[in-house]
Amino acid sequence: MNENLAERFGRRRQAVRQDGEKALIWIQPPQLNRKIREYYDDSKKTVDGGPWLDRPEIPTSAEILDTDVISSNSSDIVELVPNMPKGAWESKETYLGAQYELLREDALQPLRFAVARVRVTPEGNEETFNGTIGIYEKVHICGMTCGNKGIALRITFSLSRVGKKIRWDQSKRLLTGGLVVLTPANDMFQKTAIVATVAARPLPMLDQNPPEIDIYIARPEEMEIDPAAEWVMVEDRTSFFEGSKHTLVALQKMMREPFPLSEHLVDAKTKIDAPEYLRQQPRPDLTPVLRNNRHQTYENIDMLKQWPAQPASDMDDSQLIALRRILTKRLAIIQGPPGTGKTYVSEQAIKVMLTDRKENDGEPPIIIACQTNHAVDQLLRKIAEFEPEFVRLGGRSKDKEVVKKRTLYEVRNLTSEEPLAGSLKGNANKKMKDLAKEFGVILTPLKPEKTPLDFAMLEKLGLLSIKQANTLEDGASKWVQAKLSNPQEARNSPFNVWLGKALISVPLKQQSEEFGFDFEEADLAFEEVKAAEAENAAKDDDDFETLYGLHLPLADNFTARKVTGVTEAKVKEMMKEQDMWKIPEAMRGEVYRYLQRETKKHILTVFREKAKVYNEQAAKRQIGAWEHDENILKKQKVIGMTTTGLSKYRALISALQPKIILIEEAAETLEAPVTVACVPSLQHLILVGDHKQLRPHVQVKAHEDRPFYLNVSLFERLVNNKMEYDTLAKQRRMIPEVRRILYPIYGKLIEDHPSVLDPDRRPNVPGMGGVNSFFFTHQWPEARDDYMSCYNPDEALMIMGFVGYLLVNGMKPQDITILTFYNGQRKRILSLVNEIRRSENNIFAEGIPIIVTVDSYQGEENKVVLLSLVRSNSNDQIGFLSNQNRVCVALSRAQCGFYIFGNGMLLHTHEERNQKNIWREVLLIIAGKKNKIERPKIEPLNRLDENLPVRCSNHNKESNIHEPADWQTITSAGGCNQKCDGILPCGHSCVIACHPFSHDSIFCQQTCGKKLPCGHGTCQNDCGSMCSCKTCSNKARASAQSANTASQTKTLIPFDGTERLMKVKTSSETEDSSKSSAWRSFADEEPKRYEEEAASLPPPKISRGTPGNPKNQQKAEARDETEEVTPKLKQMAFGSDGAADSVSAASSSTTKGLGNAEGKKRVYKQEPSLLD
Repeated sequence: MNENLAERFGRRRQAVRQDGEKALIWIQPPQLNRKIREYYDDSKKTVDGGPWLDRPEIPTSAEILDTDVISSNSSDIVELVPNMPKGAWESKETYLGAQYELLREDALQPLRFAVARVRVTPEGNEETFNGTIGIYEKVHICGMTCGNKGIALRITFSLSRVGKKIRWDQSKRLLTGGLVVLTPANDMFQKTAIVATVAARPLPMLDQNPPEIDIYIARPEEMEIDPAAEWVMVEDRTSFFEGSKHTLVALQKMMREPFPLSEHLVDAKTKIDAPEYLRQQPRPDLTPVLRNNRHQTYENIDMLKQWPAQPASDMDDSQLIALRRILTKRLAIIQGPPGTGKTYVSEQAIKVMLTDRKENDGEPPIIIACQTNHAVDQLLRKIAEFEPEFVRLGGRSKDKEVVKKRTLYEVRNLTSEEPLAGSLKGNANKKMKDLAKEFGVILTPLKPEKTPLDFAMLEKLGLLSIKQANTLEDGASKWVQAKLSNPQEARNSPFNVWLGKALISVPLKQQSEEFGFDFEEADLAFEEVKAAEAENAAKDDDDFETLYGLHLPLADNFTARKVTGVTEAKVKEMMKEQDMWKIPEAMRGEVYRYLQRETKKHILTVFREKAKVYNEQAAKRQIGAWEHDENILKKQKVIGMTTTGLSKYRALISALQPKIILIEEAAETLEAPVTVACVPSLQHLILVGDHKQLRPHVQVKAHEDRPFYLNVSLFERLVNNKMEYDTLAKQRRMIPEVRRILYPIYGKLIEDHPSVLDPDRRPNVPGMGGVNSFFFTHQWPEARDDYMSCYNPDEALMIMGFVGYLLVNGMKPQDITILTFYNGQRKRILSLVNEIRRSENNIFAEGIPIIVTVDSYQGEENKVVLLSLVRSNSNDQIGFLSNQNRVCVALSRAQCGFYIFGNGMLLHTHEERNQKNIWREVLLIIAGKKNKIERPKIEPLNRLDENLPVRCSNHNKESNIHEPADWQTITSAGGCNQKCDGILPCGHSCVIACHPFSHDSIFCQQTCGKKLPCGHGTCQNDCGSMCSCKTCSNKARASAQSANTASQTKTLIPFDGTERLMKVKTSSETEDSSKSSAWRSFADEEPKRYEEEAASLPPPKISRGTPGNPKNQQKAEARDETEEVTPKLKQMAFGSDGAADSVSAASSSTTKGLGNAEGKKRVYKQEPSLLD
């Protein structure tokens, strides 16, 4: 009886042992949280606030076609309320409406302009539009898929207007979630535009000919299913709508709910109180992060009344002040300049806030968000060290060891999904499956069969009368019998017989015209967009590029010859004839075409009706899926995601009713995605960032700064409004001579932590003689690539020569970062790396340096950073270099060595003319002209010149490098070209030129001369070989005390003008020598990705066109005035192949380069004081 009652009330009984006795406990089954469906139901409520509240999620055709004027200034097209970088907003409605309109215009304007430009020049190809617009013609529908998110259409398309073959795995074209617009080929956006999003882009589908993708049509009433119809598809290649879509919807929802913290975000009130939950319980346990000298704990301190005086902690004073603000203010703003430990402070704050949640299991999880996937993984990995109950929402985590195992997808798979009474998911799934079966029946006439239309189906559709159908079938059978053919064929397809020669077979797929096309230049910035693409994937797992569900192929295999001069009215008149065989044979083709058109119209009408229902059920299924996920997430202590995820998963987050949300990289995030984090339950918002570093990215440059200020983050706006905030002050990254370069940006705001003054932690850069920072200035001209991105070929060569020099002096490639403001230069350098790796002198056998743009490197650091400024022209243009926020990031990434390559005169002249000071100040500091800024004062250092000074660590000989060709004189040696004259372990003198490796690595080939054990005199073999007696042919190993008996693999190197041998160290020897090193290696998977990118790039070419003028460059390339960089790179940067003193030119054997742990490549034994 009791058991039945338990079942009736939805509970289950479980027997357990407790204190030796059996006890009964009741396990509550999963409870349905209706707040998610309520969230969506409330979104439909009508409220006052303006027309923006009724805008659809995906833009309408009218909105896309609403541009006739091509302009780079958005104010010419749409009246926008600008963002307010300072001051209070009039109201909640004004604030949210302005954020919505600005963000929507920024997201859609590029696509709208792209459509307008194609409409004006419909015959243009991609080159016509400078490569900013993707144009794909001969688009045909070839199938449909009943997916979990709705009905998707599969399309094929041609690349003829692209004019190049595409490396789809390295292209930003047609990314999942991106917007595309289709128009009939005979319309070209004059009247018709159908908006769609890319549903999936599996590489196998893209790599076939012709390529295919899946798309979602925004509105079911605009769906098409005719395989014969030809379309043209356009995308804007400079923007990505999906990242903004969810934020726009969330802003609309905020007008229908309470807005916590609006007194600060809207009204700009500066007095900030404690969060409500802390006022109720102001005594969290501070023990995890604080302790006093007597090792007493801080378990019961009222933080609102007192704060521990001078507690012992691993945090510095500024970090402790910031921690207090985070814990006690409902709106906490923390500025963290480079290297000051922003993430560490966030981690410590979360550790304290979690102590209260461990005592109160009913508390909702803490939400953390970052702008980038990498930052989310980094913070969650730290949190995992003290809190195992966390989940990562969305995206592709690269942290496979810890974070990936805690993605929602993985946790969901580990959890058995119990039935959730009342959930929408099960019912929606059933209805979607039933509808999928109906689609199979509806689309039968469009299946890829080998016969024309079915006359019986036409009868059911009312397009043929019963008599017409009967005469068609009977007449076909009689005709076939008279011709002694197969009567069964006539019964199966009477139209075959009735049409005769008028019937035309259509090929299923037409091959794309790509013969003779070159491959498109790899767009290596696609990694950043792929992260956003993964965030908006079709599934929450890695396989998001494949669309799952019932797939129905569609095709129009047959049609009939067109009869000119026959109107539709004439065809309808002929269709009154009940005997189909009496219709003139010449007219039958046009009759069949009419029947085809009418059949497709009927199918399309029914298909659209069913598709609308299917999509509605798919939306309910998503709500139901989140109702299941909510049961998993509410048990977690921390949930992490990107700031895009805050919008995408907002319904789920709102249902969890979090009190605390912490956002890192807040100053790099647009205001709207942070604003929508203010769900009704929010009591405590923590913003961590630095408004002096990268600002948020906007799609349209006209929306930056005045007058729209869309790139001003909420973080920066609150600081401008004099909101309370604290700044972290001690940096633990840069040596003082690098940190001082930041004075024009931060002044005396940041100071050095003792750790950066320790030479064991921050050793000198090997081979530089203590010159750990330098500005190498030149006047080599810039150029532009296919994407109009700047690059500087000579500067790239100079940097690669420097990299080679650092490597032969013992640095590891992963400890070097090449940083540049331009993706064109990044690709250029990666191409050079690829060329070197294919050459005999492969110096990258152990890996390649990290090669990135400034915009993708915020929050990162490395031991040595080489900054490529690129810009060098006579037009006084410095582009991205004029952006102080980018400059701040670029100047603050290096720990031990920082070297800038660029045109210093251009920077000085530009800022003098434009009355700016950032680069002028930097140049003065580097040149040693402004050292009064230092306390304590740093001695004046002249670190700006047209010659880069390098110093041999063996002979203290300085060399000046003025151009790439100069590297050949020293790189092949190790620091200089002086003879070594050292003593080898065997006792012989070292006769090769200066070398970076130790003498233990040398295989001596002088005559051995040791006494043979057999008594037949002395050994005449090479010193490094096993001793043997030629007289008695008895081989004997030399004494174990002889160092030359440890030789294993041997590598040819030039030695005093003749071929000699060099010993290869084993992996164990290499590890032993690294233990005492001051250079610590970092476990970093990033270089592997850069190696893959480099391997995909073609050999670079140097253009002789006029720098900065793409047309002149193209003319030069058309005249074949190009040269492969290989010979120049080998001879200038890394020495000629035949150099007698060149270590890098050594060996045609398999043991070349700087080696690997298995000894298959050459490994030098380095001095412990240099590196590990």
